[in-house]
Amino acid sequence: MNFISRISHSNFFIKIRSWEYWPFGLLQAPLFPYWLWLSLKARSLVFFSASNPGILMGGMFGESKFDVLNLVPKDLTPKTMLVKLPVTGDQVRQKIAEGGFTYPVIFKPDLGERGWMVKKIKGPGDIGPYLKQIKLDFLIQAYVDLPLEFGVFYVRYPSLSRGAVTSIVGKEMLSVCGDGMKTLEELILEKDRARLQWNTLKVIYEATVQSIIPPGERVELVSIGNHCLGTMFLNQNHLINEKLSASFDRISQQIPGFFFGRFDLRVASIEDLTEGKVQVMELNGCGAEPAHIYQPGFPFLKALKVLFQHWHDIYRVSRENHERGVAYISFKEAKTAYNNFKTLTAP
Repeated sequence: MNFISRISHSNFFIKIRSWEYWPFGLLQAPLFPYWLWLSLKARSLVFFSASNPGILMGGMFGESKFDVLNLVPKDLTPKTMLVKLPVTGDQVRQKIAEGGFTYPVIFKPDLGERGWMVKKIKGPGDIGPYLKQIKLDFLIQAYVDLPLEFGVFYVRYPSLSRGAVTSIVGKEMLSVCGDGMKTLEELILEKDRARLQWNTLKVIYEATVQSIIPPGERVELVSIGNHCLGTMFLNQNHLINEKLSASFDRISQQIPGFFFGRFDLRVASIEDLTEGKVQVMELNGCGAEPAHIYQPGFPFLKALKVLFQHWHDIYRVSRENHERGVAYISFKEAKTAYNNFKTLTAP
């Protein structure tokens, strides 16, 4: 690779070229004046807290993932257990055995966002290193071994009897394909999306990073479907139809106090998705985004338009709930909840 190619494929220029990698605050900055306008109309800076009365802060921040998942019908969720700290490795291994879990399992913090500290635990040996890093209560969740992963965004205005799916994002896990000549390191570094994760991947694959990958062999580098971990998000809105919206309307109306948010799930097929035969790994409230906008090449201005509509929906859902007696949380309470959240999730 010549000098110009090295520069153009540096992490800096990879991120400059693709707005999906830009800092979260930079994307949200144009929405700030609109949020202020909506807050003035609602007479509350935290009007969004009324969007989902069944979830703390409407799901903007600080909610327990375990508590929220428990709102979802049990037949639609994988087995999940809350582990409270302090705890030893032996105690965790015992909980896994007594809970009927089999490896691999997923560990994830009960509070957190954007894939922070979500790990696939392949065996008992992975438990100790995780416990050395985690500083707050976490979940043990059965690994859902289904081939397709999606984020399905649902909205229902309280004044209406039915809601609809407004966004579907498909998730393509970060992987490389061998050619029989290049090492795993070379394959990672020549793929922009993988290159951005190099500092993490070189630790995970320390023992095999110099191995030659056979031709045609696919190596899944990250098995957690999160954009911050290298997963490619794909716009799958073409899958939205009346039957799918009806299925998620049926599911959502079984969830107390839920009107607005994203189901992160896995399914066996598109047909199962349409029929609502899903396994929900997480349910996210108003803090979630319609993540189809992060597909590579999705126009930035079009993404902003989607996000403006997103905030319009948050406002309308919250306002209608407020008119039906749901109180907006006070700014003081919201600030306390936010400070607690940031303290607990600080590195």
